[in-house]
Amino acid sequence: MNIANWPLLERPKEKLISFGAEKLSDAELIAVVLQSGIKGLDAMELARSLLVEFDDLRGVLGASRDEICGVKGLGDSKYARLAVILELGDRCRLESLKKRDILNGVRHTKEYLKAKYQGRDSEIFSCLFLDSQHQLIVVEELFSGTIDGAAVYPREVVKKCLKYGSAAVIFAHNHPSGIAEPSQADIAITAKLKSALATIDVRVLDHLIIGDPNITSLAERGLM
Repeated sequence: MNIANWPLLERPKEKLISFGAEKLSDAELIAVVLQSGIKGLDAMELARSLLVEFDDLRGVLGASRDEICGVKGLGDSKYARLAVILELGDRCRLESLKKRDILNGVRHTKEYLKAKYQGRDSEIFSCLFLDSQHQLIVVEELFSGTIDGAAVYPREVVKKCLKYGSAAVIFAHNHPSGIAEPSQADIAITAKLKSALATIDVRVLDHLIIGDPNITSLAERGLM
């Protein structure tokens, strides 16, 4: 049965308006974003099929353009609707980080990083550039691929610190395996970066390894 023929308060959009977004299932929320289905599938059926295809909600929202458009019947319009939801969430979380001392808001920092980087297929090395009050200036993805001495360039990090006038930094990168244990390469590159940044009086406060569901702090482990 087409959604238009459902009882009014069972339709995802009307249900959201009447009871609030928190009352909707993942599939119902996706259906509201998609607005319409494709040939042979209404919006709810399409939403459920996407959750199966990409494992879960995070998989759907984090899917690339090629992955979404690779689903028969989907195109750039549907991809854009899904991509904008993920980006808006990231920006909201980032705004909240910019209004607090990072060291006094470690939980919020970890939540932001988990939401942004969990589920990525490749390693992304990012840096949180902080001012002298440990408030966030900007987060930037600096390198991608396997994180080792050949992939992360200290001179580039030094240049970025000078560009942003950063007084301190926190490094973060994800492990696509989901295991948040730091490798010897992670420890080695942290030491190398710490030494390079000491020459311009920039402190390295931590290096966070993002797994699923855990995040490991090298500073808490005494590994830096």
